[in-house]
Amino acid sequence: MEEILQKAKLWLSPTFDQETQNEIKELIASNADDLPDRFYKDAEFGTGGMRGIMGAGTNRINKYTLGKATQGLSNYLHKSYPNTELKVAIAYDCRHNSKEFATLVAEILSANNIKSYVFEDLRPTPELSFSVNHLNCHAGIVLTASHNPPEYNGYKVYWTDGGQIVPPQDKGIITEVNSLDYSDIKFDKNESLISYIGEEVDEAFWNASVKNGTFDVSGREDLKIVFTSLHGTSIKLIPEVLKRAGYTNVHVVEEQAEPNGDFPTVKSPNPEEPEALAMAMEYADKINADIVIGTDPDSDRLGIAIRDLNGKMKLLNGNQTMSVMTDFLIKQWKNQGKLNGNQFVGSTIVSTNLVNDIAASYGVETKVGLTGFKWIAKMIKDHPEQEFIGGGEESFGFMVGDFVRDKDAVTSTLLACEIAADAKSNNSSFYKELLNIYINNRFYKEHLVALVKKGMDGAEEIKQMLVDLRNTPLATIDGEKVTFVNDYKSSIRKNIITGEETTIDIPKSNVLIYETEKGTKVACRPSGTEPKIKFYISVQDDLTNIDSTDKVEQLLDERISRIKKQLGV
Repeated sequence: MEEILQKAKLWLSPTFDQETQNEIKELIASNADDLPDRFYKDAEFGTGGMRGIMGAGTNRINKYTLGKATQGLSNYLHKSYPNTELKVAIAYDCRHNSKEFATLVAEILSANNIKSYVFEDLRPTPELSFSVNHLNCHAGIVLTASHNPPEYNGYKVYWTDGGQIVPPQDKGIITEVNSLDYSDIKFDKNESLISYIGEEVDEAFWNASVKNGTFDVSGREDLKIVFTSLHGTSIKLIPEVLKRAGYTNVHVVEEQAEPNGDFPTVKSPNPEEPEALAMAMEYADKINADIVIGTDPDSDRLGIAIRDLNGKMKLLNGNQTMSVMTDFLIKQWKNQGKLNGNQFVGSTIVSTNLVNDIAASYGVETKVGLTGFKWIAKMIKDHPEQEFIGGGEESFGFMVGDFVRDKDAVTSTLLACEIAADAKSNNSSFYKELLNIYINNRFYKEHLVALVKKGMDGAEEIKQMLVDLRNTPLATIDGEKVTFVNDYKSSIRKNIITGEETTIDIPKSNVLIYETEKGTKVACRPSGTEPKIKFYISVQDDLTNIDSTDKVEQLLDERISRIKKQLGV
């Protein structure tokens, strides 16, 4: 505790403003319970940025931790582009302090002789990614904590291609950030280097979204849509993009339309959580809507609910959504005669293998990377000789084409409506299209367990759980022999039957994935943005006809329950 106290007292120096010093003095005087958590480590500028609870302290999001990140980025930009008039685009979401943090970041950049283009008001993250290329910027920054609780905020960095930073830029920026003291931050702003953007970029983004997200489908005016922004940024773009695409029957959940960093109507503004879409689904039943779509605060993830075979609203998970979207997109490319074996789709190591099966059935390659859309963006950057169709990940994100280099709930919402309208006009439905995919391939069922482990003790517990899984690997899963263990930390894929080991040719990550003889997959990884350890379970079976859906799904659910029990989660 003495070491923590000494670290805290360093924040009482003249380097820090009076408001920050007063907050620290009060914490020390009251012997606050959270003082150790605020100072036991530095808020890490990770491989994409940083995210955490707001407040004073080294392990918090504040003007100094963000300032150090921005100063490090500024130094790296000058080294990467010497003698260049540098430009950076900046966006922010609806969270508390996001606007103030965006202004602070722009001021620090300007003090480093870097021009900023700051959005005049909150905007979705995908528009920031788009704006980097649209405005020919060298980098982009968005102030957001995505779907984290209200007390969080964060900072994500994008590189010149519009994708989040990846090697070698990420490590280079981290090195610069870690070399700095808080006293090195330049706060003396140059107003002449700060410009504000809005309508012109919105217009360009809407046009690009409609161009990439619409196809030759019928029935747009007949599709009844319920949309909720969950108090986030998507209200700025999605209603308008749907209108421009020809969707006239759109019903916004007004109670959740006002941007609000407290997210007052939901426990969590995360479309992965069923409760987040409860109000929208209730509204859908009231007006007999065909589809419900909800987005997270910075509008890069979307959750979808559709009518099942009995006419009841059913929530889809991210794997199901990305499977239907992938199948639809590839089919559109095929119908337009654009498939020639030179295309690919993107996915991640913890996402469903159904996407791989779908793509293979059309002769399309699936490139698989680590969790996070920056790796899908890197695939596009690394393979300019190939055409990118689309890509997704299980955590409710999807990207249509490469005009945006991050997951994009705006264009994905439009794509979901295109699929639903097309299906309805052909006496089908979004859900039936999913079931037909299962029949043509296999019925995959996925389940995610996320265990929250907060603070120093929680971090140690998460670390130990992965150590235990490595030291005592599972031999069977639900009675099925484990055939492969993929350890992404050591980059080794081991065949348990033969003992053969091969190298995994993607960057190292603290992820462990088991595969069984019958195609069951269990993955384990710590979250990169929250104090959680995540277990991803995937099981599969044949589905011969739609009438067997409930029976097969029940069997798959029972298998998942047994696996959870075996894992103790």
